[in-house]
Parts: sequence; C-alpha cells; structure tokens
Amino acid sequence: MLTALLLAVITAVLLVLTFATARRPAEPMPGRAEYLRRWAPLHGGHEPRPDSIVGRWLSVAYTAARPLAARGMAPDLLTAWGVLVSAAVAAIAGAGGRWPLAAVAVVVAAGLLDNLDGAVAILAGRTSRWGFVLDSLADRLSDAAYVFALWLLGAPGAVCVAAGGLMGLQEYARARAGNAGMGDVGVITVWERPSRVILTAFLLLGSGLLPHSADAIVTAGAAAWVVLGTVGLTQLLVVVHRRLAD
Repeated sequence: MLTALLLAVITAVLLVLTFATARRPAEPMPGRAEYLRRWAPLHGGHEPRPDSIVGRWLSVAYTAARPLAARGMAPDLLTAWGVLVSAAVAAIAGAGGRWPLAAVAVVVAAGLLDNLDGAVAILAGRTSRWGFVLDSLADRLSDAAYVFALWLLGAPGAVCVAAGGLMGLQEYARARAGNAGMGDVGVITVWERPSRVILTAFLLLGSGLLPHSADAIVTAGAAAWVVLGTVGLTQLLVVVHRRLAD
C-alpha cells in the first residue's frame, strides 16, 4: 500500500512538471534520415543502417517521439518517467501470481521510454551533456529495478547482487575508458541494455505463465544475468585493453 501511494504521488508530481515545463521547439524538426545522422555522434559514432534492427527500432522511437517533441516535452522529464515506469516493474512483479504478466507490458513501455528521451532531445535540439549523464544514471536505476524484481520473485540475493554488480562494472569500465581517451563505445557486447530488457521481459513472462515455478525461472534468469554479464565485461575489457594499451 505504501509503495503504491508513493508511486501515485511521484506520478502526480511528474504530470504537473511535464505540463509546466513544456516548451515548443523554435525550429522545424528534422526528418527521419537527419534524425539518424544526428543520433550517430551521440552514440560513439555508430550510424545504423535504416534497414537494420537498430535502425528500425530508432525509426519507431522517432515516430513516437515526434509528437512529444512538437508539444515541447522536456527530455529530462521523459527520463524521469522512464525510471518511474521501471520502478513500477518491480512493484507489479513483486505481487506474484499472474502479476508478472502485467509487468511484461510495463517493461516494454520502459524500454520505449528509454529511447524516447534521447529522441525528443535530438528532434527538439535540446541535447546536453547533463542529459547524457542523467540518461546514463537512469539506465542504471532501471537495470537495478529489473534485478530487484527478480529477487522479489524468488531469485537468490547473492546471485542478484552479482548480476547487478557485473552490469555496473561493464558500464563503469566503458565510462572510464571514455575518460581515458577511447572516443567510442568500443564494442557492442552480448550484454547491452536492450539484451537486459529483453531477457527480463521473457523471465517475467515465464513467471506469470508458470507462477508455481516462478522462483526456479527467475533463479535461472538471474544466473543468466551473471553469465552474460561476465561475458560482456570480458568482451569490453579485451577491446579496451587493445585500444588503450599503447
């Protein structure tokens, strides 16, 4: 009850701020091709092909973000909405039973919001270094909420801590490598944020469909987080060492 009340209060505050801080863009918004061109330098110079999976997903984000940008929604508030929705994943899944099925839809919504804040910032010409830092912090909070949801459903605490720690180490290593002079993401590992979102969604789906086996499902899922986190961190460190060893 207390958690639901807290989420309701935060939701009300964000709604007020969303309308109070709206500022329509002064210039026409770019088209899809220009949006993808502007997206690339903000993501390590990687410019996806329009027909690739990433390119298609970014096109979906572009289509969803365009009306929000036209109405002047602040990108930072979209980031805050993403964190709130991710926190709701744990709150909903933790109820057990069939509730994890509802949490799957919330994970999908959180994944979309994770892309919308950056898309709105690009379309409205409101990208900033602060927004980049805030978005990275929000992503880590969202990842932590997903691990917390697995723990609430029965995954061992030690495994969940290891899963979260490995995820954090990968992102920390990438950030430190950037500070050391590596000007791009280095390598797309097996354990980037989209992979975490997809795996979590499938684990929640399985837990909701088979509630009596939920603890076994999330335990295996948390172990997969650890394995994939180890592989992803190793992939990144190999590339970072190769690039910065000179």
